Amino acid sequence: MAGDVAEIPVAEQQRTLSRRKFLVGAPLAAAGAIALYSTAISRHELSVVPRSLPIQDLPPAFEGFRIAQISDIHFDEYTEPWFLRRVVRTINSLSPDLVLLTGDFISFAPLPRRFAQYAIDRCTEILHEIACRDRFAAMGNHDSFLGAPELRPIFQAVDVPLLVNEHVPIERNGQRLWVCATHDPVTHEPDLDATIPQKPDGPVLLMCHGPDYADTLLAHSRGHLVDAMFSGHTHGGQVRIPLLPPMHLPEGGRKYVEGAFQLGRLQLYVNRGIGAVGVPFRLNCPPEITLFTLQKA
Repeated sequence: MAGDVAEIPVAEQQRTLSRRKFLVGAPLAAAGAIALYSTAISRHELSVVPRSLPIQDLPPAFEGFRIAQISDIHFDEYTEPWFLRRVVRTINSLSPDLVLLTGDFISFAPLPRRFAQYAIDRCTEILHEIACRDRFAAMGNHDSFLGAPELRPIFQAVDVPLLVNEHVPIERNGQRLWVCATHDPVTHEPDLDATIPQKPDGPVLLMCHGPDYADTLLAHSRGHLVDAMFSGHTHGGQVRIPLLPPMHLPEGGRKYVEGAFQLGRLQLYVNRGIGAVGVPFRLNCPPEITLFTLQKA
Protein backbone atom coordinates (compact mmCIF):
# COMPACT_ATOMS: atom_id res chain seq x y z
CA MET A 1 0.00 0.00 0.00
CA ALA A 2 2.77 2.36 0.94
CA GLY A 3 4.51 1.51 -2.35
CA ASP A 4 1.39 2.50 -4.31
CA VAL A 5 1.14 5.84 -2.49
CA ALA A 6 4.81 6.54 -3.20
CA GLU A 7 4.36 5.90 -6.91
CA ILE A 8 1.47 8.36 -7.43
CA PRO A 9 3.49 11.59 -7.10
CA VAL A 10 6.16 10.22 -9.46
CA ALA A 11 3.56 9.43 -12.13
CA GLU A 12 1.95 12.84 -11.69
CA GLN A 13 5.33 14.50 -12.01
CA GLN A 14 6.02 12.59 -15.21
CA ARG A 15 2.66 13.63 -16.67
CA THR A 16 3.28 17.26 -15.68
CA LEU A 17 6.72 17.13 -17.24
CA SER A 18 5.26 15.67 -20.42
CA ARG A 19 2.63 18.43 -20.57
CA ARG A 20 5.30 21.07 -20.11
CA LYS A 21 7.43 19.54 -22.84
CA PHE A 22 4.42 19.53 -25.14
CA LEU A 23 3.46 23.13 -24.31
CA VAL A 24 7.02 24.27 -24.98
CA GLY A 25 7.76 21.96 -27.89
CA ALA A 26 4.51 22.29 -29.84
CA PRO A 27 4.88 26.01 -30.63
CA LEU A 28 8.54 25.49 -31.54
CA ALA A 29 7.62 22.62 -33.84
CA ALA A 30 4.83 24.69 -35.40
CA ALA A 31 7.17 27.64 -35.92
CA GLY A 32 9.71 25.34 -37.52
CA ALA A 33 7.11 23.84 -39.82
CA ILE A 34 5.89 27.32 -40.87
CA ALA A 35 9.46 28.47 -41.51
CA LEU A 36 10.16 25.38 -43.62
CA TYR A 37 6.93 25.86 -45.57
CA SER A 38 7.61 29.58 -46.08
CA THR A 39 11.11 29.09 -47.45
CA ALA A 40 10.88 25.80 -49.35
CA ILE A 41 7.29 25.80 -50.64
CA SER A 42 5.41 29.09 -50.30
CA ARG A 43 8.34 31.11 -51.67
CA HIS A 44 8.08 29.12 -54.91
CA GLU A 45 4.28 28.94 -55.27
CA LEU A 46 4.20 31.11 -58.37
CA SER A 47 0.84 32.76 -58.96
CA VAL A 48 -0.42 34.10 -62.31
CA VAL A 49 -2.94 36.87 -61.62
CA PRO A 50 -5.14 37.75 -64.63
CA ARG A 51 -6.68 41.23 -64.65
CA SER A 52 -8.63 43.30 -67.14
CA LEU A 53 -7.37 46.85 -67.55
CA PRO A 54 -10.02 49.23 -68.93
CA ILE A 55 -8.51 52.23 -70.71
CA GLN A 56 -10.36 55.35 -71.84
CA ASP A 57 -10.08 56.03 -75.57
CA LEU A 58 -8.17 52.79 -76.13
CA PRO A 59 -7.21 52.58 -79.82
CA PRO A 60 -8.92 49.61 -81.53
CA ALA A 61 -5.52 48.12 -82.44
CA PHE A 62 -4.82 47.57 -78.73
CA GLU A 63 -8.12 45.94 -77.78
CA GLY A 64 -7.16 42.67 -76.09
CA PHE A 65 -3.48 43.69 -75.88
CA ARG A 66 -1.86 41.67 -73.09
CA ILE A 67 0.80 42.89 -70.67
CA ALA A 68 2.79 40.69 -68.28
CA GLN A 69 4.40 42.31 -65.23
CA ILE A 70 6.97 40.94 -62.81
CA SER A 71 8.89 42.81 -60.14
CA ASP A 72 11.44 42.49 -57.34
CA ILE A 73 13.43 39.51 -58.54
CA HIS A 74 16.27 40.11 -56.06
CA PHE A 75 18.56 37.71 -57.89
CA ASP A 76 20.05 35.67 -56.43
CA GLU A 77 20.14 36.50 -52.76
CA TYR A 78 17.26 34.07 -52.31
CA THR A 79 15.82 33.83 -55.85
CA GLU A 80 17.50 30.82 -57.40
CA PRO A 81 18.36 30.68 -61.13
CA TRP A 82 16.05 27.70 -61.65
CA PHE A 83 13.12 29.62 -60.18
CA LEU A 84 13.68 32.70 -62.35
CA ARG A 85 13.87 30.41 -65.39
CA ARG A 86 10.54 28.95 -64.34
CA VAL A 87 9.10 32.48 -64.13
CA VAL A 88 10.39 33.23 -67.64
CA ARG A 89 8.96 29.99 -69.03
CA THR A 90 5.60 30.84 -67.50
CA ILE A 91 5.67 34.32 -69.04
CA ASN A 92 6.46 32.79 -72.43
CA SER A 93 3.58 30.35 -72.07
CA LEU A 94 1.22 33.33 -71.64
CA SER A 95 2.34 34.90 -74.96
CA PRO A 96 2.03 38.53 -73.83
CA ASP A 97 2.33 41.46 -76.23
CA LEU A 98 4.39 43.49 -73.75
CA VAL A 99 6.47 42.61 -70.67
CA LEU A 100 7.14 45.14 -67.89
CA LEU A 101 9.93 44.50 -65.38
CA THR A 102 9.42 46.97 -62.57
CA GLY A 103 12.72 47.00 -60.70
CA ASP A 104 14.86 45.47 -57.96
CA PHE A 105 16.63 42.91 -60.10
CA ILE A 106 19.36 42.53 -57.45
CA SER A 107 19.74 43.09 -53.71
CA PHE A 108 21.69 45.80 -51.93
CA ALA A 109 23.66 44.72 -48.82
CA PRO A 110 24.73 42.94 -46.73
CA LEU A 111 26.57 41.28 -49.63
CA PRO A 112 29.38 43.24 -51.34
CA ARG A 113 29.14 45.18 -54.59
CA ARG A 114 30.88 42.47 -56.61
CA PHE A 115 28.08 40.06 -55.69
CA ALA A 116 25.51 42.50 -57.11
CA GLN A 117 27.57 42.91 -60.29
CA TYR A 118 27.78 39.15 -60.73
CA ALA A 119 24.07 38.77 -59.95
CA ILE A 120 22.87 41.33 -62.49
CA ASP A 121 24.85 39.65 -65.27
CA ARG A 122 23.30 36.27 -64.50
CA CYS A 123 19.84 37.75 -63.99
CA THR A 124 19.79 39.54 -67.35
CA GLU A 125 21.08 36.44 -69.12
CA ILE A 126 17.93 34.64 -67.95
CA LEU A 127 15.66 37.61 -68.71
CA HIS A 128 17.02 37.50 -72.27
CA GLU A 129 15.03 34.25 -72.63
CA ILE A 130 11.75 36.20 -72.48
CA ALA A 131 10.29 35.59 -75.92
CA CYS A 132 8.20 38.76 -76.15
CA ARG A 133 9.79 41.33 -78.48
CA ASP A 134 8.57 44.36 -76.52
CA ARG A 135 10.05 44.12 -73.02
CA PHE A 136 11.20 46.99 -70.84
CA ALA A 137 12.84 47.40 -67.44
CA ALA A 138 12.67 50.11 -64.77
CA MET A 139 14.98 50.98 -61.89
CA GLY A 140 14.32 49.86 -58.31
CA ASN A 141 15.86 51.14 -55.10
CA HIS A 142 18.19 48.13 -54.79
CA ASP A 143 19.31 48.60 -58.39
CA SER A 144 20.49 52.10 -57.47
CA PHE A 145 23.32 50.39 -55.58
CA LEU A 146 24.96 49.84 -58.98
CA GLY A 147 23.33 52.82 -60.69
CA ALA A 148 21.63 53.40 -64.01
CA PRO A 149 24.82 54.23 -65.98
CA GLU A 150 26.31 50.82 -65.07
CA LEU A 151 23.08 48.89 -65.59
CA ARG A 152 21.91 50.40 -68.87
CA PRO A 153 24.52 48.72 -71.13
CA ILE A 154 24.02 45.40 -69.33
CA PHE A 155 20.30 45.46 -70.15
CA GLN A 156 20.95 46.75 -73.64
CA ALA A 157 23.24 43.78 -74.31
CA VAL A 158 20.29 41.39 -73.79
CA ASP A 159 17.77 43.50 -75.75
CA VAL A 160 15.84 44.67 -72.69
CA PRO A 161 15.79 48.48 -72.74
CA LEU A 162 16.18 50.06 -69.29
CA LEU A 163 13.99 53.17 -69.23
CA VAL A 164 15.01 55.90 -66.78
CA ASN A 165 12.83 59.04 -66.92
CA GLU A 166 11.97 58.08 -70.50
CA HIS A 167 9.06 57.19 -72.74
CA VAL A 168 8.82 55.08 -75.89
CA PRO A 169 5.90 54.38 -78.24
CA ILE A 170 4.46 50.97 -79.05
CA GLU A 171 2.81 51.01 -82.48
CA ARG A 172 0.15 48.80 -84.03
CA ASN A 173 -1.57 49.52 -87.33
CA GLY A 174 -0.58 53.18 -87.13
CA GLN A 175 -1.95 53.56 -83.58
CA ARG A 176 0.07 54.05 -80.40
CA LEU A 177 0.36 53.56 -76.71
CA TRP A 178 3.24 54.94 -74.65
CA VAL A 179 5.43 53.02 -72.21
CA CYS A 180 7.17 55.23 -69.65
CA ALA A 181 9.39 54.68 -66.63
CA THR A 182 10.62 56.98 -63.89
CA HIS A 183 13.87 56.65 -62.01
CA ASP A 184 13.41 54.90 -58.67
CA PRO A 185 11.43 57.36 -56.49
CA VAL A 186 12.86 56.07 -53.18
CA THR A 187 16.52 56.82 -53.96
CA HIS A 188 16.09 59.55 -56.61
CA GLU A 189 13.79 62.39 -57.62
CA PRO A 190 12.07 61.33 -60.86
CA ASP A 191 11.79 63.81 -63.73
CA LEU A 192 8.15 63.52 -64.72
CA ASP A 193 8.46 66.15 -67.45
CA ALA A 194 10.98 63.90 -69.20
CA THR A 195 9.13 60.68 -68.33
CA ILE A 196 5.63 61.53 -69.58
CA PRO A 197 5.11 62.70 -73.18
CA GLN A 198 3.73 66.22 -73.33
CA LYS A 199 1.00 65.44 -75.87
CA PRO A 200 0.60 61.66 -76.05
CA ASP A 201 -1.39 60.35 -79.01
CA GLY A 202 -2.44 57.21 -77.14
CA PRO A 203 -2.73 55.67 -73.66
CA VAL A 204 0.18 56.23 -71.26
CA LEU A 205 1.46 53.30 -69.17
CA LEU A 206 3.96 54.19 -66.46
CA MET A 207 6.44 51.95 -64.64
CA CYS A 208 7.43 53.34 -61.25
CA HIS A 209 8.95 51.02 -58.66
CA GLY A 210 7.64 52.72 -55.50
CA PRO A 211 3.81 52.74 -55.44
CA ASP A 212 3.38 55.59 -52.96
CA TYR A 213 4.83 57.91 -55.60
CA ALA A 214 1.38 57.77 -57.20
CA ASP A 215 0.32 60.68 -54.98
CA THR A 216 3.19 62.81 -56.27
CA LEU A 217 2.37 61.79 -59.82
CA LEU A 218 -1.25 62.89 -59.44
CA ALA A 219 -0.15 66.31 -58.16
CA HIS A 220 2.07 66.89 -61.21
CA SER A 221 0.85 68.85 -64.21
CA ARG A 222 1.19 65.79 -66.47
CA GLY A 223 -0.12 63.26 -63.97
CA HIS A 224 -3.61 63.35 -65.50
CA LEU A 225 -2.15 62.01 -68.76
CA VAL A 226 -1.20 58.65 -67.19
CA ASP A 227 -3.76 55.86 -67.56
CA ALA A 228 -2.04 53.14 -65.52
CA MET A 229 0.93 52.91 -63.17
CA PHE A 230 2.73 49.61 -62.56
CA SER A 231 4.70 49.25 -59.31
CA GLY A 232 6.31 46.72 -57.01
CA HIS A 233 8.68 47.37 -54.08
CA THR A 234 6.44 46.15 -51.23
CA HIS A 235 6.55 42.39 -51.96
CA GLY A 236 2.92 42.57 -50.86
CA GLY A 237 4.23 42.46 -47.30
CA GLN A 238 6.14 39.21 -48.03
CA VAL A 239 5.21 37.59 -44.69
CA ARG A 240 1.48 37.93 -44.00
CA ILE A 241 0.33 36.36 -40.76
CA PRO A 242 -3.47 35.97 -40.80
CA LEU A 243 -5.42 38.76 -39.04
CA LEU A 244 -2.25 40.85 -38.64
CA PRO A 245 -0.88 43.68 -40.80
CA PRO A 246 2.35 43.15 -42.76
CA MET A 247 5.35 42.77 -40.47
CA HIS A 248 7.45 45.21 -42.49
CA LEU A 249 6.83 47.61 -45.37
CA PRO A 250 9.59 49.68 -46.97
CA GLU A 251 9.66 53.44 -47.32
CA GLY A 252 7.76 54.38 -50.44
CA GLY A 253 5.44 51.39 -50.16
CA ARG A 254 3.44 51.85 -46.97
CA LYS A 255 0.21 53.28 -48.35
CA TYR A 256 -0.41 51.14 -51.43
CA VAL A 257 0.69 47.63 -50.47
CA GLU A 258 -0.60 45.21 -53.11
CA GLY A 259 -3.17 44.83 -55.82
CA ALA A 260 -5.29 47.38 -57.70
CA PHE A 261 -6.16 50.94 -56.70
CA GLN A 262 -8.37 53.38 -58.58
CA LEU A 263 -7.11 56.93 -58.03
CA GLY A 264 -9.41 59.04 -60.16
CA ARG A 265 -8.43 58.39 -63.77
CA LEU A 266 -5.20 56.69 -62.70
CA GLN A 267 -5.19 52.94 -62.20
CA LEU A 268 -2.37 51.79 -59.91
CA TYR A 269 -1.31 48.18 -59.63
CA VAL A 270 1.20 46.93 -57.03
CA ASN A 271 2.75 43.59 -57.95
CA ARG A 272 3.82 41.29 -55.06
CA GLY A 273 7.15 40.54 -56.71
CA ILE A 274 9.10 37.37 -57.30
CA GLY A 275 11.85 37.36 -54.68
CA ALA A 276 12.43 38.01 -50.99
CA VAL A 277 14.68 40.24 -48.92
CA GLY A 278 15.80 40.09 -45.30
CA VAL A 279 14.67 36.49 -44.78
CA PRO A 280 14.11 33.74 -47.38
CA PHE A 281 10.42 33.53 -46.49
CA ARG A 282 7.10 34.26 -48.16
CA LEU A 283 3.92 33.46 -46.24
CA ASN A 284 0.34 34.04 -47.48
CA CYS A 285 1.94 36.22 -50.14
CA PRO A 286 2.99 34.13 -53.15
CA PRO A 287 5.29 35.43 -55.89
CA GLU A 288 3.30 36.96 -58.71
CA ILE A 289 3.14 37.33 -62.46
CA THR A 290 0.35 39.73 -63.37
CA LEU A 291 -1.27 39.42 -66.79
CA PHE A 292 -3.30 42.47 -67.83
CA THR A 293 -5.65 42.53 -70.79
CA LEU A 294 -6.43 45.98 -72.16
CA GLN A 295 -10.08 46.76 -72.77
CA LYS A 296 -11.85 49.92 -73.87
CA ALA A 297 -13.46 51.60 -70.88
